[in-house]
Amino acid sequence: MARIAGVELPVGKRVDVGLTYIYGIGPARSKEILRKIGVSFDTRIRDLQEDEVVKLRETIDQDYDVEGDLRKEITMSIKRLMDIGTYRGLRHRKGLPVRGQRTKTNSRTRKGRRGAIGGKSKR
Repeated sequence: MARIAGVELPVGKRVDVGLTYIYGIGPARSKEILRKIGVSFDTRIRDLQEDEVVKLRETIDQDYDVEGDLRKEITMSIKRLMDIGTYRGLRHRKGLPVRGQRTKTNSRTRKGRRGAIGGKSKR
């Protein structure tokens, strides 16, 4: 089982799919990495040679921000926006959609469950 960037890659998957289990690597970046080191996309993770795993590990560590470093960088960017008081930072702080979506009827994912509306008794 290959362990890259602190993530156990699933043994039965193809390498290009398996690399996407690492936070910060999607399908396009996965294929770019494999082209760079010269590994076929069709290879299964269990069939990787030890030197190929080492090349993968080194390439990802040197050239890409992944996992903890990337999460930290994103968190710090959001914190910076909140600290300087930008509109986007205020939206993050309030837990509302940041990129201009409507909020009257949608955005339940960001806002959470609907709260009860007080003062609406049937008399």
